[in-house]
Amino acid sequence: MKTYLPKQNELKDKSKWYLIDAADKTLGKIATEAARRLTGKHRVDFTPHIDLGDTVVVINAEKVRLSGNKLKDKIYYRHSGHRGNLKETTAGELLEKDPRKVISLAVKGMLPKNKLRDTKLTRLKVFSGSEHNHSAQQPETIDLNSKNI
Repeated sequence: MKTYLPKQNELKDKSKWYLIDAADKTLGKIATEAARRLTGKHRVDFTPHIDLGDTVVVINAEKVRLSGNKLKDKIYYRHSGHRGNLKETTAGELLEKDPRKVISLAVKGMLPKNKLRDTKLTRLKVFSGSEHNHSAQQPETIDLNSKNI
């Protein structure tokens, strides 16, 4: 018995918008649920080689929690390519400077490392405050506290 994989033209693309409130939620829970919705793994007709993901809007990024001592122990590295130019920033410093980047880097690390990754990341919208400019799309709110996500 073979597994049926639908083609791109056989699928009905009904992309949805989802809203995640990051206030007092751990970074890992937010990132895993956002990555799951961006890849489309929550859909019945999920196909690995076709981008069927939805758009995710994350609000209250500055109120995200990190467990343990991650605020001072977790380090983000970046390198320009020049010799001796390795920069490092702790999670606490990055959360203070640009809280949106902490969530987007966590989601980026959880997405599959393939050609569809950048396209999926463009559908992630992260906002520092509780206001967002995508209310016209009527995003469906995701409750991360419920058991059946």
